[in-house]
Amino acid sequence: MSQSAGPVAAMERHQVAVYLGALAAGALAGWVAPGAGPSLEHAINPVLAALLYVTFLQVPAAQLLRSLRAGRFLAAALVVNFAVVPLVVAALFPFLPADRAVRLGVLLVLLAPCVDYVIVFSGLAGGSAERLLAATPLLLLAQLVLLPGFLLLFLGSGLGDVIEPGPFVEAFLVLIAGPLALAWLTQAWAARRPAGRRVSEAVGTAMVPLMAATLLTVVASQLPKLGDSAGDVARVVPFYVLFLLVMAFAGRAVARLFRLTTPDARAIVFTGATRNSLVVLPLALALPDALAVAAVIVVTQTLVEVVGMVAYVRAIPRLVP
Repeated sequence: MSQSAGPVAAMERHQVAVYLGALAAGALAGWVAPGAGPSLEHAINPVLAALLYVTFLQVPAAQLLRSLRAGRFLAAALVVNFAVVPLVVAALFPFLPADRAVRLGVLLVLLAPCVDYVIVFSGLAGGSAERLLAATPLLLLAQLVLLPGFLLLFLGSGLGDVIEPGPFVEAFLVLIAGPLALAWLTQAWAARRPAGRRVSEAVGTAMVPLMAATLLTVVASQLPKLGDSAGDVARVVPFYVLFLLVMAFAGRAVARLFRLTTPDARAIVFTGATRNSLVVLPLALALPDALAVAAVIVVTQTLVEVVGMVAYVRAIPRLVP
């Protein structure tokens, strides 16, 4: 084992504590030195691009065709994420704070299924991590296609009056499409050359430190922008907790509907509950200043979810025995 493997392995084992520490450090920095916010904001895109590259490196492009052959599992994953979740969000939506930025942040994060650490947490709970891994490319592509339509459905055509398409398109190309293409090129290199495989494995170890750096940077730079919205941010936390509770039972119901095996059923529960805050965060950061709080709303969901996944790992094997 290399000398670097020890700290990396320790960070991965205690990643929940690492993320909570990063969020606390970011909040402290934002409170103590609010003037540093604009400077820190310039660091967000490079850190986020690196994090998304590492994240997408875990999404196997080669598995895309294979995922299409897992018919019932894939159908259940699509139904729970793109039919059941929007219905649950629609039921919660009228009770959210009326602030448009808050509502937009909640929609961005809850309507996009996770494609990265859901596989780890699902595996820890005895879920079919391999099936979930094979389904991730399709889940990623589906959310990128469907998310604009969902936002239009919930917020109406007036959304175009406050969101300029230019920054959105730029954020998508630079922070999502670019890292995704680079990650899949790295996968192709790793499949053909030992050097590519070594690079891919080495880069993969940076996931937890980069996630911590992203959370710290985003919170420290966005916290000074909160102003009078701090109360609204706090008020969305119960909605995120309720979402996790509801989706545990909704995911189990979908798994039963498709008559899935126990490992597959647990994986469906996890994919329905975990959300893709990393991929939608660039879109939230691309919003105009009037909607800047949406980025903090997205990061808040990450905090709630990381803690919730620890509970899920213990609870889901009992819920789906």
